[in-house]
Amino acid sequence: MSDLPHWLTPQGMPAWAMQAFLVVLGALLLDFAQKLLLGRLHRTLKATHNVWDDALVDALRRPLSLLIWVVGITFAADVVGMAAEVSDAAIFGAVGPIRAVGVVVALTWFLIRVVRRVETNIVHRAETKGRALDPTTVDAISRLVRVSILITAALVGLQTLGFSVSGVLAFGGIGGIAVGFAAKDLLANFFGGLTIYLDRPFSVGDWIRSPDRDIEGTVEEIGWRLTRIRTFDKRPLYVPNNVFANIALENPSRMSHRRIKETIGIRYADWEKMGAITASIRQMLETHEAIAADQTLMVNFNAFGPSSVDFFIYCFTRTTVWTEYHQVKQDILLRVHAIIEGHGAEVAFPTHTVHVPDAVRVMGEPGASGPAVPMR
Repeated sequence: MSDLPHWLTPQGMPAWAMQAFLVVLGALLLDFAQKLLLGRLHRTLKATHNVWDDALVDALRRPLSLLIWVVGITFAADVVGMAAEVSDAAIFGAVGPIRAVGVVVALTWFLIRVVRRVETNIVHRAETKGRALDPTTVDAISRLVRVSILITAALVGLQTLGFSVSGVLAFGGIGGIAVGFAAKDLLANFFGGLTIYLDRPFSVGDWIRSPDRDIEGTVEEIGWRLTRIRTFDKRPLYVPNNVFANIALENPSRMSHRRIKETIGIRYADWEKMGAITASIRQMLETHEAIAADQTLMVNFNAFGPSSVDFFIYCFTRTTVWTEYHQVKQDILLRVHAIIEGHGAEVAFPTHTVHVPDAVRVMGEPGASGPAVPMR
């Protein structure tokens, strides 16, 4: 400090105070410089096709600031601690462990941010380029990597602070039994979520329903404990993951086709036209661009109804989209009605025929014989 210019050593300021001030100032300037440099580098690398480079740079910015300030402040504390008038303070004995834990925290934060940024880049670029990607699998792998990082960081931090990792692990094994009994539902939900990630009965965005429970809607998020489903009336439904291990579940989003199954009746007076009508409808379905001709396709006389002779239509659409399916179904039914009318027939509706004996006449009817029946 004796070599410093006179204007840097104000009258009466201790040398250790000036050194600490310069260390903090250096940390401030270094932090400003790294933010400026990494910000420009991130904007440049964001235009590349590599999913790692911009993720690494973006993930590094905040943890690097933390690392600079932790090292700078603890170094300044070391400088202050070496001064004779404050060297006996007990607080300066914690500077070393704080620095070590700060470095571990900064490194852990950086790795977790890298995993998140890479996950976001992979999903975004797959959606942009139209590639087939299961976001649920990517999310599961990302979560497992982040949990592994956190567990490793916790063990390293404990070892840094002087705790025996083997003792901690042994205690954790004994305590894990007690925790397992106390939190069995929480663990059941955790392993239920793990089973969903491994078996993948559904993914985010799928429409699912359960015939066993009142569960139906679109999957919005699969967590480690809960799965959030948005019902069709737009209410969020939170289902514990262990529920899915004990119920039957349908996933209509993975249907290969959608089925049209309808029964239509014509009048008994048009009975003789049944063969021609069903043949025409079958030909229409086989040539319809929205009907899958390679799937089961049937148009057959089915039953003698109370007031109609019935035939059924059984076929599958190419689309599985709910709204498009109903457009196709409407078009099919309109064409069926046109074919029935084109053959001079009519769609039947419920009718009742009342047979009146010849000896019965309506009261007041002239020239009628037989007992009179009052009209109501």
